[in-house]
Parts: sequence; structure tokens; C-alpha cells
Amino acid sequence: MNKVQIFTNGLVKENPVLRLVLGTCPTLAVTTMAFNGLGMGIAATFVLFCSNIAISLLRNVIPDKVRLPAYITVIATFVSIVQMLVKAYVPALDKSLGVFLPLIVVNCIILGRAEMFASKNKPLDSALDGLGMGLGFTLTLVLMGSIREILGSGTWFGMTVIPASIDRFTFMTTPAGGFFTFGCLMALVIFIENKTGNKKERSIGCEGCPSKSVCGAKGGCE
Repeated sequence: MNKVQIFTNGLVKENPVLRLVLGTCPTLAVTTMAFNGLGMGIAATFVLFCSNIAISLLRNVIPDKVRLPAYITVIATFVSIVQMLVKAYVPALDKSLGVFLPLIVVNCIILGRAEMFASKNKPLDSALDGLGMGLGFTLTLVLMGSIREILGSGTWFGMTVIPASIDRFTFMTTPAGGFFTFGCLMALVIFIENKTGNKKERSIGCEGCPSKSVCGAKGGCE
């Protein structure tokens, strides 16, 4: 796989949210507004990028038996940096994201890429993988946030785009609206896959899970 393929893999082909169905908790929780989705996406991208590089550099040093605690320690370090920066310079975003910002530490996208890619590849490739996956995650959050904010609040990044005389579809700002939007985007991705002949084979159970090696399941979910 060349450098361009590594970078673009997370944008479309293996988009962490719409293709691998990872990180759905923050995806559904913070996308009531496009600004929140952008903020969460940038924060996760920074952590993915930095942690992938650090773990790749340390891949021959970290003992196999303690690799997961070591990965979490590395990830938590960068999450703490992001959290302090957001609190200092974008307090409104920190308030909007709430607990989901520190919970980036246990985001399965980040831990999964650390285990599946960064621990097996060189720093440059790992940096490109983290950046691509992070941008794919960010684009999905911004898209979902834009749809929900425009239809539910009549605004986009705080700017009014639907006149006040038109009723808002407030259902879109509720948790159910998040699930609805997510389901529609997933259906759209599958439709495009079928039309373009790029259908991705999906398996049920641990054998088809991209994070199988992280949780340690062997043949069945535990």
C-alpha cells in the first residue's frame, strides 16, 4: 500500500464511522451542531496523529504483555494536552463536548489504529494513517452535525440559514434524530457501494470486527 492509499483509506474506503462503524457514541452525542462535530473531529485527529507516531516509534520497545496499557498511557497524554488547550482557548467547545472530550482516551478508533497499524508500521506511514482516519472521522461528524443543525435549528455554524418563519424540524436535535441521520448516511454508503461495485464484505461477530485484536476475543464475543 503506497502513501496516498494509506492516507485516503480512512477518508472513504474504510471511513471509521460509516464503514467500520467505530466511534458511534461521540458521533451520535456531539453532532447536534456542526461546530461541535468539527471540534471533536479536530481533537480526535490530533490525538490519532500524535499517538500513532509515538506508538510507532516505541513499537520495538513496548513489551507485548503490557502493550494495551502502554498505548492507553500514550493516548491519555495527548488527550490531556488537547483538553487543556480546549479549556484555555475554546471554553465554549469544552462545555459543549463535556465528558466526551476526555473520553477520547478510550475511543475505539484511536486504540484500534494503535494496535492494528501504528504498532506494525513505520512512523511516516502511521502518521498518514492517523491523519487520514482522523479526517474521515471529522468529515463524518461535520456532515452529521450540519444536517442536524440545519434541519433542527435552522442554523449552520451559528449562522441562520432557514428563516424564522419556517418551522424547525426539532426532532433532528434529539438523540433519536441522531440515530435517524446516522442510519440514513449508512444506507447511503451501502447504496453507493452497490452502485459502484465496491461493496465491502461484512462479517457478523468477532471475526469481522476491526478491533478484534484489541479486545482479545477468540472466535466469539465475550
